[in-house]
Amino acid sequence: MTRIDLPEIQFDSELVRVSFELERLRGQIGRGTTPVSIFAELHALFQLLTSIASARIEGNRTTITDAVRGLQELRPGVTDSPDRLREISNIQEAMEFLDGLDETVPLTHVLIRSLHESTVLGLEREGDPTPGEYRRVNVGITHADHTPPSHVLLMPEMDDFLEFANRDVPAHQQLVHAAIAHHRFLWLHPFQNGNGRVSRLITYYMLRRHGFVNPVGLRAVNPTAVFGSDRLGYYNALAGADDLSDAGVREWCTFFVSGMRIDLQRLERLQHVDFVSNELIGPAIDRMRAVGDVTEAEASVLKRAVRLGEVKAGDVADLFPGSASIRSVSLRRLIDRGLLVPTRAGARFYRPSFGPNDLTVHMVRRLDAIGMLPSILKD
Repeated sequence: MTRIDLPEIQFDSELVRVSFELERLRGQIGRGTTPVSIFAELHALFQLLTSIASARIEGNRTTITDAVRGLQELRPGVTDSPDRLREISNIQEAMEFLDGLDETVPLTHVLIRSLHESTVLGLEREGDPTPGEYRRVNVGITHADHTPPSHVLLMPEMDDFLEFANRDVPAHQQLVHAAIAHHRFLWLHPFQNGNGRVSRLITYYMLRRHGFVNPVGLRAVNPTAVFGSDRLGYYNALAGADDLSDAGVREWCTFFVSGMRIDLQRLERLQHVDFVSNELIGPAIDRMRAVGDVTEAEASVLKRAVRLGEVKAGDVADLFPGSASIRSVSLRRLIDRGLLVPTRAGARFYRPSFGPNDLTVHMVRRLDAIGMLPSILKD
């Protein structure tokens, strides 16, 4: 067994410089003006996009448009959906599961195997012959020089991995800790297939446990956005650390932390309602109006809901003139299309939803236009 530990890092290194900048950004998360309900919807949209990106890293070429349309029709219990859509849906459901866990819950063999089972469930091309079970055969990694440890040694290696992943580390080491765990999990390759998807979920969960959340509990960063922005760089940086040398591990950690900084910069921009309303959501709604997907009044209702965070029928009386029943019918059209959703069960307050629905693709195109879409999703 090869002990997992943090590498020696020079104070004047690029890794330390980027880490300091990231901690500064981290401290700003949660101080913005964007309504919590809108920030939550943006979070959900990025979770969808990172699910698509994670699948794309593995070779799934589903376009965002096809994914949005397919996921709109995908319902719990449906088992005959296309493999490519089921793969994306599996990843998304696994992230939602992790979001619901108590942050004090440690990583365990059971949790890791459960994540694996859920991500490969029902898949053929990207499935696994033994879902939720560590491999009992020796394997190789396509296009890689590294050969994972023998299956005979896998269990003690995974015990060591869990001890490292659950270790308490000071704040300035947390990102390096998560980066090393991500690499070592892939180095061990504990499953026959699906290791990449599970490794990204584990890293997401480790960042969550390390406190990368804002004050209202929304997850601040998702490492998949980083890996999807530079797929080749991701693979090269991982391969460079496969010899487990301090130099190779430091280079990998620098790549990882630099990407996290980009993702936090994105989150910091999304905290400001003027930016969100005027640069992102407003233009997307305008595009919907231009192509005839919504009326002028409906577009105005959606924009007002973005500014306020939520609306009730009385808040839009000037936009839907007439009787209360006419306003209710007009709002119902937006609700039936999933463009407005109740803030909670039985409530008559509604917040905008970014999908999957008819607004989603316009939002994604706008994210691309303002440079906030991972490159792996640009086509």
